[in-house]
Amino acid sequence: MARLSSGWRGGAVPALPALPALAYRWRQGQPDGIPEPLLIRFGRWAWVLPAALLLAVVLVGQFGGPSLKVANWLTLVPLVAAGLCSPWVTAFFGLLALVTNRTVNAAVTDAHLPAEDFVLEVVSVLLAIFIAVLRTQARDYVHRLQGVAETTRQVLLRPVPPGWAGVDSAARYLAADVEARVGGDFYEVLATPRGARVLLGDVQGKGLPAVSTAGALVGAFREAGYHEPDLSVVATRMEQRLKRHNALMRALGDPQERFATGVIVGFPTEGPDIEVVNFGHEGPLVIGPRGVRRLPQEQGPPLGLADLVGGPPPVCRVVMEQGETVLLVSDGVSEARDRAGRFLPLRPWLERLATDHPDGIAPGELLRLLTDQLFRHAAGRLTDDATLLAVRLPPRGAGSPVTP
Repeated sequence: MARLSSGWRGGAVPALPALPALAYRWRQGQPDGIPEPLLIRFGRWAWVLPAALLLAVVLVGQFGGPSLKVANWLTLVPLVAAGLCSPWVTAFFGLLALVTNRTVNAAVTDAHLPAEDFVLEVVSVLLAIFIAVLRTQARDYVHRLQGVAETTRQVLLRPVPPGWAGVDSAARYLAADVEARVGGDFYEVLATPRGARVLLGDVQGKGLPAVSTAGALVGAFREAGYHEPDLSVVATRMEQRLKRHNALMRALGDPQERFATGVIVGFPTEGPDIEVVNFGHEGPLVIGPRGVRRLPQEQGPPLGLADLVGGPPPVCRVVMEQGETVLLVSDGVSEARDRAGRFLPLRPWLERLATDHPDGIAPGELLRLLTDQLFRHAAGRLTDDATLLAVRLPPRGAGSPVTP
């Protein structure tokens, strides 16, 4: 979480420093919507680049004349292979470069390769193989790290089945750190006897402490949100849970008092009203036939800071119309910047989208289009985790909520 909105009565919290972003390439069709670095892997086509380089060097040597020596250029072939291929493939290209150099040298200059040049080539090949081994070990470590992080993400950010809790919903989490794939953002779509209740939030800070705090808040919401009929009680329970979590962290040697912004939206089974509890977060946006409007925002302190204003935020009731979709995003979306430093114009973009979809837009399609727009605006670079959650009530009479 980069910062809190300055509209909260308690005042703005100073922005936290952002780490340098990694370069990403957005890959269409990924089931989890996670971008990957451009050169993280080439798969079975990794050999193409060193093979093309080898062919190019041979052609230059054939048509360049006797005065042009290709020995130094051929040493680049195994080094390029080391950055993309396995150690065995790198060794193959190294051997091929040695044989090719002697063949080309004999055919063009009608002379044998000097001993010192041959030794240099052998050393270059061995160095390339060593680099390939180190790169492979690093890649395997990253894969194991991703596996652990993915397991954590699945526990904290559970997949939402279609039609779960009687609402049409879609969620997407985009990690700024592609290796960790999990941060302080969290969301949940909860099925309860009183209808669907959804949560989206963002914990202050990064790393394992933020993940631990997010897990505590999501766990409290899952239990209190299911059993408590009043959302104000749910808010109080989450506030108390965060206090206990901070106390535990202090006992473990972490003195930092963590807080989190967030929004709870309840979709009662009866009546057109929805319930909104906002913990110092940017208000959700509603897109539908009437255009775009914003739900109540910043009406209370973040979770963990309720004592500063005498208690958790109030519960607001808002009328929802047929075909409207509620969009909740973390500040990784609303504060995404382009190369010139301009923020993503989220609301104007949604207003244009609403014009193109006069009958409303499904949550899944909304998140697909918004994710594409986010990466186009940010030129493929994320400086903060981005979480998106869209929810729409089904047509009246379409069925009852799905509860566990």
